[in-house]
Amino acid sequence: MKIAIVCYPTFGGSGVVATELGLELAKRGHEIHFITYKQPVRLALLNPNVFYHEVTVPEYPLFHYQPYELALSSKLVDMVKMYHIELLHVHYAIPHAYAGYMAKQILKDEGIRIPMVTTLHGTDITLVGNHPNYKSAVTFSINKSDIVTSVSQNLKDETNKFFKITKEIEVIPNFIELDKVEVAEGTPCYRTLMAKDSEKIITHISNFRKVKRIPDVIKIFYAIQKEIPAKLMMVGEGPEKEKAELLCESLGILDKVIFFGNSNEIDKILCFTDLFLLPSETESFGLAALEAMACGVPVISSNTGGLPEVNSDGFSGYLSPVGAIESMSSNAISILKDEATLKLFKKNAMEVAKRFDITQILPMYEAVYEKAIQNQHNTIL
Repeated sequence: MKIAIVCYPTFGGSGVVATELGLELAKRGHEIHFITYKQPVRLALLNPNVFYHEVTVPEYPLFHYQPYELALSSKLVDMVKMYHIELLHVHYAIPHAYAGYMAKQILKDEGIRIPMVTTLHGTDITLVGNHPNYKSAVTFSINKSDIVTSVSQNLKDETNKFFKITKEIEVIPNFIELDKVEVAEGTPCYRTLMAKDSEKIITHISNFRKVKRIPDVIKIFYAIQKEIPAKLMMVGEGPEKEKAELLCESLGILDKVIFFGNSNEIDKILCFTDLFLLPSETESFGLAALEAMACGVPVISSNTGGLPEVNSDGFSGYLSPVGAIESMSSNAISILKDEATLKLFKKNAMEVAKRFDITQILPMYEAVYEKAIQNQHNTIL
Protein backbone atom coordinates (compact mmCIF):
# COMPACT_ATOMS: atom_id res chain seq x y z
CA MET A 1 0.00 0.00 0.00
CA LYS A 2 0.99 3.63 -0.52
CA ILE A 3 0.13 5.47 2.68
CA ALA A 4 0.41 9.13 3.66
CA ILE A 5 0.94 9.69 7.39
CA VAL A 6 0.12 13.11 8.82
CA CYS A 7 1.32 13.87 12.35
CA TYR A 8 2.91 16.43 14.62
CA PRO A 9 6.73 16.10 14.29
CA THR A 10 7.39 16.58 18.00
CA PHE A 11 8.56 14.65 21.06
CA GLY A 12 4.93 14.07 22.07
CA GLY A 13 3.42 10.59 22.10
CA SER A 14 1.26 10.96 18.99
CA GLY A 15 4.22 12.01 16.84
CA VAL A 16 6.39 9.19 18.15
CA VAL A 17 3.68 6.58 17.58
CA ALA A 18 2.96 7.82 14.06
CA THR A 19 6.63 7.86 13.14
CA GLU A 20 7.42 4.42 14.54
CA LEU A 21 4.30 2.99 12.93
CA GLY A 22 5.29 4.38 9.53
CA LEU A 23 8.84 3.06 9.79
CA GLU A 24 7.62 -0.42 10.70
CA LEU A 25 5.10 -0.38 7.86
CA ALA A 26 7.92 0.55 5.50
CA LYS A 27 9.91 -2.47 6.69
CA ARG A 28 6.95 -4.61 5.68
CA GLY A 29 7.10 -3.25 2.14
CA HIS A 30 4.51 -0.46 2.29
CA GLU A 31 5.41 2.90 0.75
CA ILE A 32 5.14 5.56 3.46
CA HIS A 33 4.92 9.30 2.92
CA PHE A 34 5.25 11.51 6.02
CA ILE A 35 3.60 14.88 5.43
CA THR A 36 4.13 17.55 8.09
CA TYR A 37 5.80 20.92 8.71
CA LYS A 38 9.08 19.51 10.02
CA GLN A 39 10.89 16.19 9.92
CA PRO A 40 9.62 14.06 12.84
CA VAL A 41 12.18 13.67 15.62
CA ARG A 42 12.42 9.87 15.31
CA LEU A 43 12.22 9.67 11.54
CA ALA A 44 15.07 7.81 9.89
CA LEU A 45 15.02 8.28 6.13
CA LEU A 46 17.50 5.53 5.26
CA ASN A 47 14.79 3.33 3.81
CA PRO A 48 13.73 3.23 0.14
CA ASN A 49 10.08 3.01 1.20
CA VAL A 50 10.11 6.14 3.39
CA PHE A 51 9.53 9.67 2.07
CA TYR A 52 9.20 13.00 3.84
CA HIS A 53 7.34 15.97 2.36
CA GLU A 54 7.53 19.29 4.17
CA VAL A 55 4.48 21.51 4.42
CA THR A 56 5.51 25.14 4.04
CA VAL A 57 3.22 28.04 4.90
CA PRO A 58 4.15 31.21 2.98
CA GLU A 59 4.17 34.30 5.19
CA TYR A 60 1.75 37.00 4.14
CA PRO A 61 1.10 40.18 6.14
CA LEU A 62 -2.66 39.86 5.75
CA PHE A 63 -2.68 36.78 8.01
CA HIS A 64 -2.20 37.28 11.75
CA TYR A 65 -1.95 33.48 12.04
CA GLN A 66 -0.58 31.55 9.07
CA PRO A 67 -3.19 29.12 7.60
CA TYR A 68 -1.45 25.78 8.18
CA GLU A 69 -4.61 23.74 7.53
CA LEU A 70 -4.91 25.27 4.06
CA ALA A 71 -1.28 24.57 3.24
CA LEU A 72 -1.55 21.01 4.57
CA SER A 73 -4.68 20.29 2.52
CA SER A 74 -3.00 21.54 -0.64
CA LYS A 75 0.14 19.52 0.07
CA LEU A 76 -1.91 16.37 0.61
CA VAL A 77 -3.68 16.87 -2.71
CA ASP A 78 -0.40 17.39 -4.54
CA MET A 79 1.32 14.38 -2.95
CA VAL A 80 -1.64 12.05 -3.55
CA LYS A 81 -1.62 12.92 -7.24
CA MET A 82 2.17 12.86 -7.62
CA TYR A 83 2.81 9.56 -5.80
CA HIS A 84 -0.55 7.84 -6.36
CA ILE A 85 -1.11 7.52 -2.62
CA GLU A 86 -3.93 5.12 -1.74
CA LEU A 87 -4.77 6.08 1.85
CA LEU A 88 -4.43 8.95 4.33
CA HIS A 89 -3.68 8.14 7.96
CA VAL A 90 -3.98 11.29 10.06
CA HIS A 91 -2.91 11.36 13.69
CA TYR A 92 -4.65 13.93 15.90
CA ALA A 93 -8.05 15.32 15.09
CA ILE A 94 -6.87 18.94 15.10
CA PRO A 95 -6.07 20.09 12.48
CA HIS A 96 -5.13 16.96 10.58
CA ALA A 97 -8.51 15.27 10.18
CA TYR A 98 -10.04 18.58 9.14
CA ALA A 99 -7.30 19.21 6.56
CA GLY A 100 -7.53 15.60 5.39
CA TYR A 101 -11.26 15.92 4.76
CA MET A 102 -10.72 19.07 2.69
CA ALA A 103 -8.04 17.28 0.66
CA LYS A 104 -10.45 14.38 0.06
CA GLN A 105 -13.08 16.78 -1.26
CA ILE A 106 -10.66 18.52 -3.59
CA LEU A 107 -9.45 15.18 -4.92
CA LYS A 108 -13.03 13.95 -5.31
CA ASP A 109 -13.79 16.89 -7.60
CA GLU A 110 -10.85 15.75 -9.73
CA GLY A 111 -12.14 12.20 -9.91
CA ILE A 112 -9.81 10.76 -7.23
CA ARG A 113 -11.34 9.01 -4.23
CA ILE A 114 -9.11 8.20 -1.27
CA PRO A 115 -10.06 6.90 2.20
CA MET A 116 -8.90 8.55 5.43
CA VAL A 117 -8.17 6.83 8.74
CA THR A 118 -8.12 9.15 11.76
CA THR A 119 -6.36 8.13 14.96
CA LEU A 120 -7.35 9.96 18.15
CA HIS A 121 -4.55 10.31 20.68
CA GLY A 122 -5.90 12.24 23.64
CA THR A 123 -5.54 15.98 24.11
CA ASP A 124 -6.95 16.50 20.62
CA ILE A 125 -10.18 15.25 22.20
CA THR A 126 -10.13 15.74 25.96
CA LEU A 127 -8.53 19.20 26.10
CA VAL A 128 -8.27 21.09 22.80
CA GLY A 129 -11.02 19.37 20.86
CA ASN A 130 -13.61 19.83 23.57
CA HIS A 131 -13.15 23.62 23.55
CA PRO A 132 -16.30 25.38 22.25
CA ASN A 133 -14.26 27.07 19.51
CA TYR A 134 -13.25 23.72 18.02
CA LYS A 135 -15.90 21.23 19.07
CA SER A 136 -18.10 21.46 15.97
CA ALA A 137 -15.15 21.14 13.58
CA VAL A 138 -13.70 18.20 15.52
CA THR A 139 -17.05 16.40 15.57
CA PHE A 140 -17.46 16.97 11.84
CA SER A 141 -13.92 15.77 11.05
CA ILE A 142 -14.28 12.58 13.06
CA ASN A 143 -17.65 11.73 11.56
CA LYS A 144 -16.37 12.38 8.03
CA SER A 145 -13.39 10.06 8.49
CA ASP A 146 -13.74 6.69 6.81
CA ILE A 147 -12.41 4.82 9.85
CA VAL A 148 -11.65 6.19 13.33
CA THR A 149 -9.32 4.58 15.86
CA SER A 150 -8.37 5.52 19.41
CA VAL A 151 -5.34 4.50 21.44
CA SER A 152 -7.35 3.29 24.44
CA GLN A 153 -10.84 2.19 25.46
CA ASN A 154 -10.96 5.14 27.87
CA LEU A 155 -10.30 7.61 25.06
CA LYS A 156 -13.03 5.98 22.97
CA ASP A 157 -15.46 6.35 25.87
CA GLU A 158 -14.47 9.98 26.45
CA THR A 159 -14.86 10.80 22.76
CA ASN A 160 -18.35 9.34 22.65
CA LYS A 161 -19.20 11.14 25.88
CA PHE A 162 -18.19 14.64 24.77
CA PHE A 163 -18.98 14.53 21.04
CA LYS A 164 -21.94 13.44 18.94
CA ILE A 165 -20.09 10.71 17.11
CA THR A 166 -21.84 8.67 14.47
CA LYS A 167 -18.80 6.59 13.50
CA GLU A 168 -17.76 3.41 15.28
CA ILE A 169 -14.38 3.93 16.97
CA GLU A 170 -11.96 1.01 16.90
CA VAL A 171 -9.47 0.70 19.77
CA ILE A 172 -5.90 0.05 18.65
CA PRO A 173 -3.51 0.61 21.56
CA ASN A 174 -0.14 2.28 21.37
CA PHE A 175 2.84 -0.02 21.04
CA ILE A 176 6.48 -0.58 21.88
CA GLU A 177 9.19 -2.08 19.68
CA LEU A 178 10.61 -4.77 21.93
CA ASP A 179 13.29 -5.81 19.44
CA LYS A 180 14.86 -2.34 19.80
CA VAL A 181 14.67 -2.61 23.58
CA GLU A 182 16.39 -5.99 23.45
CA VAL A 183 19.19 -4.52 21.34
CA ALA A 184 19.57 -1.70 23.86
CA GLU A 185 19.76 -4.26 26.66
CA GLY A 186 22.83 -5.76 25.03
CA THR A 187 24.77 -2.49 25.29
CA PRO A 188 26.66 -1.39 28.40
CA CYS A 189 24.53 0.49 30.94
CA TYR A 190 26.81 3.07 32.55
CA ARG A 191 24.66 3.55 35.61
CA THR A 192 27.49 4.96 37.69
CA LEU A 193 27.49 8.08 35.51
CA MET A 194 24.17 9.05 37.08
CA ALA A 195 24.26 7.72 40.62
CA LYS A 196 26.20 5.80 43.22
CA ASP A 197 25.73 2.05 43.47
CA SER A 198 23.85 2.58 46.73
CA GLU A 199 21.34 4.99 45.14
CA LYS A 200 18.12 4.10 43.35
CA ILE A 201 17.31 5.99 40.16
CA ILE A 202 13.82 7.41 39.68
CA THR A 203 12.76 8.83 36.29
CA HIS A 204 10.01 11.02 34.88
CA ILE A 205 9.62 11.76 31.15
CA SER A 206 7.06 14.21 29.78
CA ASN A 207 6.41 17.55 28.07
CA PHE A 208 6.26 19.28 31.48
CA ARG A 209 2.74 20.62 31.07
CA LYS A 210 0.38 21.16 34.03
CA VAL A 211 -1.54 18.00 33.16
CA LYS A 212 1.60 15.98 34.04
CA ARG A 213 1.49 17.28 37.66
CA ILE A 214 5.22 17.91 37.81
CA PRO A 215 5.12 19.18 41.44
CA ASP A 216 3.70 15.77 42.43
CA VAL A 217 6.70 14.06 40.81
CA ILE A 218 9.04 16.20 42.91
CA LYS A 219 7.09 15.65 46.13
CA ILE A 220 6.92 11.88 45.62
CA PHE A 221 10.66 11.79 45.06
CA TYR A 222 11.20 14.00 48.12
CA ALA A 223 9.43 11.36 50.22
CA ILE A 224 11.36 8.51 48.60
CA GLN A 225 14.80 10.04 49.15
CA LYS A 226 14.08 10.53 52.85
CA GLU A 227 13.76 6.75 53.18
CA ILE A 228 16.05 5.45 50.42
CA PRO A 229 19.19 6.98 48.84
CA ALA A 230 18.03 8.04 45.38
CA LYS A 231 18.46 10.31 42.36
CA LEU A 232 15.70 11.74 40.15
CA MET A 233 16.03 12.01 36.36
CA MET A 234 13.68 14.63 34.86
CA VAL A 235 13.52 14.30 31.06
CA GLY A 236 11.69 16.80 28.85
CA GLU A 237 10.97 20.46 28.28
CA GLY A 238 7.88 22.53 28.96
CA PRO A 239 6.26 25.36 30.89
CA GLU A 240 6.49 23.63 34.28
CA LYS A 241 10.21 22.93 34.16
CA GLU A 242 11.42 26.15 35.78
CA LYS A 243 8.88 25.81 38.59
CA ALA A 244 10.10 22.25 39.15
CA GLU A 245 13.68 23.45 39.49
CA LEU A 246 12.61 26.09 41.99
CA LEU A 247 10.63 23.51 43.99
CA CYS A 248 13.66 21.21 44.12
CA GLU A 249 15.75 24.11 45.36
CA SER A 250 13.23 25.04 48.07
CA LEU A 251 13.10 21.41 49.26
CA GLY A 252 16.89 21.21 49.36
CA ILE A 253 17.12 18.33 46.85
CA LEU A 254 18.44 20.11 43.76
CA ASP A 255 21.71 18.16 44.03
CA LYS A 256 19.72 14.92 43.79
CA VAL A 257 17.79 15.86 40.64
CA ILE A 258 19.09 15.97 37.06
CA PHE A 259 17.12 17.95 34.45
CA PHE A 260 18.01 16.60 31.01
CA GLY A 261 15.72 18.58 28.73
CA ASN A 262 14.50 16.78 25.61
CA SER A 263 16.56 13.72 24.78
CA ASN A 264 16.92 11.19 21.97
CA GLU A 265 18.55 8.77 24.40
CA ILE A 266 15.47 7.70 26.32
CA ASP A 267 16.50 4.04 26.13
CA LYS A 268 19.82 4.78 27.83
CA ILE A 269 18.15 6.77 30.59
CA LEU A 270 15.61 4.02 31.19
CA CYS A 271 18.48 1.54 31.30
CA PHE A 272 19.62 3.31 34.48
CA THR A 273 16.16 3.51 35.97
CA ASP A 274 14.71 1.57 38.90
CA LEU A 275 11.28 3.23 39.06
CA PHE A 276 9.18 5.46 36.78
CA LEU A 277 6.79 8.16 38.04
CA LEU A 278 3.73 9.28 36.06
CA PRO A 279 1.20 10.97 38.41
CA SER A 280 -0.66 12.75 35.58
CA GLU A 281 -4.01 14.47 35.79
CA THR A 282 -5.00 12.43 32.76
CA GLU A 283 -3.34 10.20 30.15
CA SER A 284 -5.18 8.90 27.12
CA PHE A 285 -2.81 5.94 27.09
CA GLY A 286 0.50 6.48 28.90
CA LEU A 287 3.14 5.77 26.24
CA ALA A 288 5.98 6.94 28.49
CA ALA A 289 4.91 4.38 31.09
CA LEU A 290 4.88 1.62 28.46
CA GLU A 291 8.36 2.57 27.25
CA ALA A 292 9.59 2.34 30.83
CA MET A 293 7.93 -1.03 31.41
CA ALA A 294 9.46 -2.41 28.21
CA CYS A 295 12.86 -1.63 29.74
CA GLY A 296 11.90 -3.50 32.90
CA VAL A 297 11.02 -0.41 34.93
CA PRO A 298 7.97 -0.62 37.24
CA VAL A 299 5.61 2.36 37.21
CA ILE A 300 3.99 4.43 39.93
CA SER A 301 1.09 6.26 38.27
CA SER A 302 -2.30 7.81 38.73
CA ASN A 303 -5.32 5.66 37.88
CA THR A 304 -6.71 8.11 35.34
CA GLY A 305 -7.58 7.79 31.65
CA GLY A 306 -5.97 4.87 29.86
CA LEU A 307 -3.27 4.22 32.46
CA PRO A 308 -5.13 1.29 34.09
CA GLU A 309 -5.10 -0.34 30.63
CA VAL A 310 -1.29 -0.16 30.62
CA ASN A 311 -0.03 -0.31 34.21
CA SER A 312 -1.26 -3.42 36.04
CA ASP A 313 -1.89 -2.44 39.67
CA GLY A 314 0.18 -4.47 42.12
CA PHE A 315 1.92 -6.31 39.29
CA SER A 316 3.87 -3.96 36.98
CA GLY A 317 3.60 -1.10 39.47
CA TYR A 318 0.86 0.66 41.38
CA LEU A 319 -2.10 2.92 40.58
CA SER A 320 -3.34 5.67 42.92
CA PRO A 321 -5.94 8.44 42.68
CA VAL A 322 -4.79 11.70 41.08
CA GLY A 323 -2.96 13.83 43.63
CA ALA A 324 -2.52 11.00 46.15
CA ILE A 325 1.12 11.84 46.84
CA GLU A 326 1.28 9.91 50.12
CA SER A 327 -0.09 6.74 48.51
CA MET A 328 2.25 7.00 45.52
CA SER A 329 5.23 7.63 47.78
CA SER A 330 4.39 4.68 49.99
CA ASN A 331 3.95 2.38 46.99
CA ALA A 332 7.24 3.55 45.51
CA ILE A 333 9.13 2.90 48.73
CA SER A 334 7.54 -0.55 49.09
CA ILE A 335 8.97 -1.53 45.69
CA LEU A 336 12.40 0.03 46.14
CA LYS A 337 13.24 -0.94 49.72
CA ASP A 338 13.56 -4.67 49.00
CA GLU A 339 15.74 -5.95 46.16
CA ALA A 340 13.72 -9.12 45.66
CA THR A 341 10.50 -7.10 45.37
CA LEU A 342 12.11 -4.67 42.94
CA LYS A 343 13.41 -7.53 40.81
CA LEU A 344 9.95 -9.12 40.68
CA PHE A 345 8.24 -5.87 39.67
CA LYS A 346 10.86 -5.30 36.97
CA LYS A 347 10.18 -8.75 35.55
CA ASN A 348 6.42 -8.19 35.69
CA ALA A 349 6.71 -4.83 33.95
CA MET A 350 8.44 -6.45 31.00
CA GLU A 351 5.79 -9.18 30.85
CA VAL A 352 2.98 -6.62 30.61
CA ALA A 353 4.87 -4.66 27.95
CA LYS A 354 4.97 -7.74 25.71
CA ARG A 355 1.22 -7.39 25.18
CA PHE A 356 1.90 -4.11 23.38
CA ASP A 357 4.74 -5.23 21.14
CA ILE A 358 4.44 -3.71 17.67
CA THR A 359 4.25 -7.21 16.18
CA GLN A 360 0.90 -7.56 17.99
CA ILE A 361 -0.42 -4.11 17.07
CA LEU A 362 0.77 -3.52 13.49
CA PRO A 363 -1.52 -6.17 11.92
CA MET A 364 -4.48 -4.35 13.49
CA TYR A 365 -3.58 -1.18 11.57
CA GLU A 366 -2.98 -3.11 8.35
CA ALA A 367 -6.42 -4.68 8.70
CA VAL A 368 -7.97 -1.22 9.17
CA TYR A 369 -6.18 0.10 6.06
CA GLU A 370 -7.34 -2.82 3.96
CA LYS A 371 -10.90 -2.38 5.18
CA ALA A 372 -10.85 1.36 4.41
CA ILE A 373 -9.55 0.78 0.88
CA GLN A 374 -12.00 -2.06 0.24
CA ASN A 375 -14.92 0.04 1.51
CA GLN A 376 -13.83 2.84 -0.82
CA HIS A 377 -13.75 0.43 -3.78
CA ASN A 378 -17.21 -0.92 -2.87
CA THR A 379 -18.58 2.63 -2.68
CA ILE A 380 -17.27 3.44 -6.15
CA LEU A 381 -18.74 0.24 -7.57
